[in-house]
Amino acid sequence: MREPAALPGWTRANVIAHVGCAADAYLWLLAVARTGVEPGPRPSADALARAVEDGAARPAAELVAGLRARLGRLLEDAESMPEDRWDTLVTALAGWRHPAWYTLHRCWRELETHHLDLDLGYRTSDWPARYVSWALDDTLAALAAREFPVGRVEAVDLGRSWTVSATGPDLTGEGHALLGWLSGRTPAAQLTAAQLTVTQLITAQPAEARPLPGPPTWPLPPAPGWH
Repeated sequence: MREPAALPGWTRANVIAHVGCAADAYLWLLAVARTGVEPGPRPSADALARAVEDGAARPAAELVAGLRARLGRLLEDAESMPEDRWDTLVTALAGWRHPAWYTLHRCWRELETHHLDLDLGYRTSDWPARYVSWALDDTLAALAAREFPVGRVEAVDLGRSWTVSATGPDLTGEGHALLGWLSGRTPAAQLTAAQLTVTQLITAQPAEARPLPGPPTWPLPPAPGWH
């Protein structure tokens, strides 16, 4: 638990504590959707950061037991949610809104991404194809709405492709490699050499190719946004 995680400045304990705090946030959102009333004061971003640091200092067994208990409660709350409440709009801490059902997708992304961040042998190639396909749909739609300068993106193993913008490089590769780069978990140089074929669009000067753009901070608010 005290060894470094793949995230700069964090130990594995920090990652586990962060996932636990995220589960608490999702429980809060499901409670709002179920009752229409906030279940209590909502922690600020600073308070959550302190909670992660405090949680990371706990003994390993206590940390793991706490995470399992929170995720267990989240599963119970999801299973008992009235069907007509899933479309209720709730508000993420960052301010954007989404239906309550999208909370489960956010949790799915949290678990898969931070499983990787633990740096215990779980790799992007271990991500389930169903998760990769959904996360690429979600991420590339958000990038298209922001006119991110990437053209056609093709996940050869999934048999799927997306058009993000009319300009920029076309990207072809394994779906997990594309998602790893877009989520900031796999360096572009490593992907280009190992798993990702980048076809650069040539500018008016044939000797120059447009560079691969750096993806924005991930994850992005979903697009189209809900209001």
